[in-house]
Amino acid sequence: MNAHNKNKQLLKILIGAAWIDGIIQVEEREYLKRMAERHGLSEESDLKDLLSELKPVQPNQCYQWLEEYLGDNPSTNDYQELLETLSALIYSDGDVQMQEAQLLTKLQLLDPAQDSPKSALDKILKTIQKLYKKAVDQKI
Repeated sequence: MNAHNKNKQLLKILIGAAWIDGIIQVEEREYLKRMAERHGLSEESDLKDLLSELKPVQPNQCYQWLEEYLGDNPSTNDYQELLETLSALIYSDGDVQMQEAQLLTKLQLLDPAQDSPKSALDKILKTIQKLYKKAVDQKI
């Protein structure tokens, strides 16, 4: 993906993240406009529509854009850039909503520096199995 398309996709994710709690705060709106101007995306027709706030972005659309941006094997640089820009947007209004925290949590699970999602799931399952076995053993 070239830099222009990457920045465009990143801005779409940011717009979706701004909508994730159902309303775009003034600080978030200003941040989005600065990002659009910084990357020369203010005049992109599809982004212009999203930035106009006429139609809200649904959370599932935001998550879909997030997964498309990162792909199956995200680079550490792409991940870090996404985490930094999303965090800046989310913390811009000084108030982190539950939906925004969930988005950051989901993003942390996609960190390429962490164990693969499968191995993380395996660890969780093993812990649950141990707890279950311990509970069964205590009943006998």
